[in-house]
Amino acid sequence: MTRLYQYPDQQKLSSWEQTVLESFKQKMTDRQRPFPCIPATIGFATNQLRYGFVGDPAVDSTIRDVAALLTAYTKQSRAYGRYTSLIIFFQISENAELSPSVENFEKIFWNHLERLNKYDEKEWPSDIPTDPHHPAWEYCFHGERYFMFCATPAHKNRMSRQFDSFMLAITPRWVLEQFNSSPKHAEKIKQQIRKRIDNYDQLTIHSALNSYGESDNFEWRQYFLRDDNSSLSKCPFHR
Repeated sequence: MTRLYQYPDQQKLSSWEQTVLESFKQKMTDRQRPFPCIPATIGFATNQLRYGFVGDPAVDSTIRDVAALLTAYTKQSRAYGRYTSLIIFFQISENAELSPSVENFEKIFWNHLERLNKYDEKEWPSDIPTDPHHPAWEYCFHGERYFMFCATPAHKNRMSRQFDSFMLAITPRWVLEQFNSSPKHAEKIKQQIRKRIDNYDQLTIHSALNSYGESDNFEWRQYFLRDDNSSLSKCPFHR
């Protein structure tokens, strides 16, 4: 049965699940090469993150499992703390006809979000545009607004988007709003994050990284960053 885990629950996990969770821990706690997203490292250190383990993202049963995880998380997330996110690890089938390229993972990601939307039990929030090319748009599920972050094994240069398995980090908008509620503190942390990205990645900071609500910002462009400085011209997601 698909369920939410918190760290450490290794004794309840399979060998593959233990391996990816340990790899994630190493990324979050590396002091020699600190992971850029400071709130994520705080969320891990304070045990506010929750984890889900699912199969191949191209399989319908996996989409249903992710929908169940995200629904359960949405109902409970406010009890986890102000630095919470849902981390979902996918296990790509070994015999899948998939070229392990960033571009193919990008297609999988957007296809997954579109198919996931069909399992949403609630209506899209009335105050959020359905057009992803509107500055106020963001992905919604079960009535909650979410920032979607994707990492893949194919990323080699943009290491802040690299992980051993295909992975989603899903953060509620209310977490981000609380973070930004103290503008001076938030700006200071953001500057530290950008410095960490400069040290962490072998590329310049992607031009898509911007602030929600700005007139020149589109959230969808930040969900999946390629391993170079290019990006899609149009959002593949359609409700």
